[in-house]
Amino acid sequence: MKSIAILVAAATVTLASSAALAGDGAKLFVEKTCTACHGKDGKTPLMPDYPKIAGQNAKYIAKQMADIKSGARANGNSAAMKGVMVIVSDAEIKDLAEYVSKMKP
Repeated sequence: MKSIAILVAAATVTLASSAALAGDGAKLFVEKTCTACHGKDGKTPLMPDYPKIAGQNAKYIAKQMADIKSGARANGNSAAMKGVMVIVSDAEIKDLAEYVSKMKP
């Protein structure tokens, strides 16, 4: 019985910490390593063919991230993002997309 209580408590803490992070797109942008390829400002990509994402439509950004995560999009540079998307939850995708859409292009 104690082990079940411990597991429930651990799951609650994990969910609470994920929820706390999910609301902060700026923090997620750094923590999920978006800055490594897209630049701190979202418009200074590491490679010339990586997209400048600052100011992009939130629904478009969310769709691209979700498609890369699911494998529905596997073209272009999506392989570079595939490894990162496994650590990004659906709620975080939404928060990241909202944050990116508000970045100054």
